[in-house]
Amino acid sequence: MTAAPSSAPFSTCDFCDEHKGDMSGSFRVLPPVFQSFGGVAAFAGPVSTVKCHEDNTQVKAAVESPGEGRVLVVDGGGSLRRALVGGNLAAAAARNGWAGLVVDGCVRDVAELNAAAVGLRALGLMPLPTERRGEGQRDVAVQIQGVWVRPGDWLYADADGIVVSTQPLAA
Repeated sequence: MTAAPSSAPFSTCDFCDEHKGDMSGSFRVLPPVFQSFGGVAAFAGPVSTVKCHEDNTQVKAAVESPGEGRVLVVDGGGSLRRALVGGNLAAAAARNGWAGLVVDGCVRDVAELNAAAVGLRALGLMPLPTERRGEGQRDVAVQIQGVWVRPGDWLYADADGIVVSTQPLAA
């Protein structure tokens, strides 16, 4: 399955209009708690996940691997105490072909994040880095702000919000 180019035009509002009656759970909308960072305003792609708590070891491993147009969804448990992504990891994600990152937690190095050619959503900024303890899990189902996101789902993020679908959505 190949990713839709992150530059392909789409509208999360249009997707919501089309799927507002979906009761199957295959179409989900993340709550409006994420701030936009990164040099790409809108992004989309198949999902890969990391589950971690104040330890970005698995986030680093993920963004240093080929992204292939995917979106990395990081379940940081909503922690506001440590930054899970900074400028170096955002640059690595851009360099390795990740379309974007959605972090249920904090990020840091805002100037470097905004200069990176990758989309990025996070709860907020926190200058304190994580301690790498080698913990965390990759490509497991995660719950982001009460919404289930699974590896292989498709995520679309634009200025209006973030939606997740079990199948690619037509723009």
